[in-house]
Amino acid sequence: MPAYVVLTKFTDQGVRAVKDTVKRAQAAREQIEAAGGRVIGIWWLLGEFDSMLIVEMPDQEKAMQLSLAIGMQGNIRTQTLQAFSEEEMERIVQGLP
Repeated sequence: MPAYVVLTKFTDQGVRAVKDTVKRAQAAREQIEAAGGRVIGIWWLLGEFDSMLIVEMPDQEKAMQLSLAIGMQGNIRTQTLQAFSEEEMERIVQGLP
């Protein structure tokens, strides 16, 4: 399954309700798993981003759908990056000239 790094920033609404951030992360985990994905981990961060999730999703459309659904709740803004494993990268570079 494709892997994704999801970086998040709290919105003003999300900061006001920050005490619920762990509950919201659990709800996101349940949404991801219900869509056939898998959460590798969720971490809260110091710095430019407030949290990070590493997930596997069945495909890009499911990843986009979940990103939009979570964003619609208004607590976070996301930046999603597709990640490639060592094995995937080996296949990719083997095709280079």
